Amino acid sequence: MSTSPGPNIVTLPADPAQPALWRASVVTLFPQMFPGPLGLSLAGDALRREVWSLSTQDLREHGLGRHRAVDDTPAGGGPGMVLRADVLAAAIDGASGPDDPRPRLLLSPRGRPLTQARVRDLAAGPGVLLVCGRFEGVDERVIEGRGLEEVSIGDYILSGGELAALVLLDACIRLLPGVMGKDESGTEESFESGLLEYPHYTRPRDWEGRGIPEVLTGGNHKAIAAWRREQSLRLTKARRPDLLDPA
Repeated sequence: MSTSPGPNIVTLPADPAQPALWRASVVTLFPQMFPGPLGLSLAGDALRREVWSLSTQDLREHGLGRHRAVDDTPAGGGPGMVLRADVLAAAIDGASGPDDPRPRLLLSPRGRPLTQARVRDLAAGPGVLLVCGRFEGVDERVIEGRGLEEVSIGDYILSGGELAALVLLDACIRLLPGVMGKDESGTEESFESGLLEYPHYTRPRDWEGRGIPEVLTGGNHKAIAAWRREQSLRLTKARRPDLLDPA
């Protein structure tokens, strides 16, 4: 597989004798943006321990002509430029073979919203191939021809898909076995139960005249669970009522 890794990227070849890693491949105009923050903290430690692997495919390497052009004017007119189908398809093919079981995701503001349930599904699979859009968009034919699933991380516009790819990868990597210290860390969080997470407290017991709720210091685990559930419902109703009534 031809790749152009950015600084500090660990690229691991396939080895049938080794357990399958969670493999991430990123097609991008800016491979130097990876691993970026994923080279630090839990994700970076897991990368060094080979819990997951990362490779990049430089879109510019598949560009056309002396200037390695990757885009062209939109058919039908309009502002901006559009990533060419032939160039992007060649980059995707260079990063993923025909028998690659990993889902192919295009980071796009018009995609389906990324949810914690989808993240958990992706983390349980073999990995992902991420395509980072740029300019006005991507030729629709490569989306169809290479089976790209469009995914959005929010209702706002970024300069490109790279930051969105980092967000998606971080959300998945932290759920991989052996990345977080306790399995419960990934289950007692916002969205895992369909609700926002309850408030947290720690030492000191009193801070600037504010104390810890007594129920949390009484040792009654049933009462603590009920309080946390009540607080989750309260916060969800106030901040994200759509989670309680998705319709």
